Amino acid sequence: MKRKTFLKQTGILGAGVLASKFSYGLVADSFPVVRVAPAKRHFTSKAVDRAIAEFSTNVKNKELVWLFENCFPNTLDTTVFYTENEGVPDTYVITGDIDAMWLRDSSAQVWPYLQFVNEDEPLKKLIKGIIGRQSRCIIKDAYANAFYKDEQKVSEWKSDRTDMKPGVHERKWEIDSLCYPIRLAYQYWKKTKDDSPFNAEWEAGIKRTLTVFREQQRKKDKGPYHFQRESLYPHDTLSMNGYGFPVNPIGLICSSFRPSDDATVFPFLIPANFFVVRSLRQAAEIVSAVRKNNTLAIELNTLAAEVEAALQQHAIIDHPQHGKIYAYEVDGFGGRYMMDDSNVPSLLSLPYLGVLNINSEIYQNTRKFILSAGNPYFFKGKYAEGVGGPHIGPDMIWPMAIIMRGLTSSSQKEIKSCINMLVQTHAGKGFMHESFHKDDPKNFTRSWFAWANTLFGEFLWKTYKENPHLLV
Repeated sequence: MKRKTFLKQTGILGAGVLASKFSYGLVADSFPVVRVAPAKRHFTSKAVDRAIAEFSTNVKNKELVWLFENCFPNTLDTTVFYTENEGVPDTYVITGDIDAMWLRDSSAQVWPYLQFVNEDEPLKKLIKGIIGRQSRCIIKDAYANAFYKDEQKVSEWKSDRTDMKPGVHERKWEIDSLCYPIRLAYQYWKKTKDDSPFNAEWEAGIKRTLTVFREQQRKKDKGPYHFQRESLYPHDTLSMNGYGFPVNPIGLICSSFRPSDDATVFPFLIPANFFVVRSLRQAAEIVSAVRKNNTLAIELNTLAAEVEAALQQHAIIDHPQHGKIYAYEVDGFGGRYMMDDSNVPSLLSLPYLGVLNINSEIYQNTRKFILSAGNPYFFKGKYAEGVGGPHIGPDMIWPMAIIMRGLTSSSQKEIKSCINMLVQTHAGKGFMHESFHKDDPKNFTRSWFAWANTLFGEFLWKTYKENPHLLV
């Protein structure tokens, strides 16, 4: 596409950007055009396109420009379905190659765009539509992790031994599925000062979230949730008649599955419990300020304080090499699983989520453990080093984990190294993947994984704003 034509179609021309400096045409000469054509894009944000134009004008590394143009808008280009019903926004977001909306992924996919909402009203409505749909999903089934647009559609996982409902794609109970919508809604509220998404339906979703969190503390019984699946993969189902391995009720909340959708070994998943503490307090702030429900706000804050105290007592262990660090999972009986996984929330990602201070001594000790041979899922190969996990298997590094390493680093050398590894492992496709083999980037999984793409765009944009010299 010609440079001037592209600028006209995206609304950039005449928006303060000098077309003569826009490098899209230069990049196209060196790299194939792989971004979806404008006419086929699901959603166009003038603010996001302006950011792409700014990056393209000022960053001289053509491959990074190409990758940013492809990756940063990928969620908007390919995965969002926006409609309005009597003026009320509604947004359905798929993950990419799976036609289902994960509460986690849909929140994370649009998170990097929140910084632009006040300069782009359609983008603001798009995100508002996600908040509303997520509330309806939570009310429908707060134990489910993924949903269909068609509320009557029967899932391919209909034979799972759990309480499957029409409209639910998958019913793997994961703490972060209920935290991510709060994170998105809270940041939207803080950024826009718009109270309108926080209606009675949203409040009902928060009440349901609180109920589920309390149930999964398992203080009196195992709770109502159970899950079993006929599968060749042991991490795809729960043991012990579908309830998972036993826990000692210590105030933490059980997560039957990890953010990878893999079953936990010890159900008290530490990164997710940290996420809970922040999410409950954010929900309490909105509930108090907007809904004027101080009773509910107190309940949310009380549970947050209980989980936080339990984390301080049970999540920290003494490592012989790294000192005090956080375990990945515990069971309350003294059992602990020392590892980190590539999906977010991970231990590595906690500062990114606003949960821990990046300079925390225990976090920094934990980080050293994660990025060492002590972590059974840290792989180092010919092209890269990074965290993987059991979801794909040995030697498969996740770009998401490399991105998260860069986003949580205060070292310019480390940030630069992460960018270099990501550039040399996209296998010439121009997009990030779910995972790739440490010695062969062409051996990868998922060619269309919008979360990883947009997250990489977020990483490059943050680097451009804070350390542009690292993009040379």
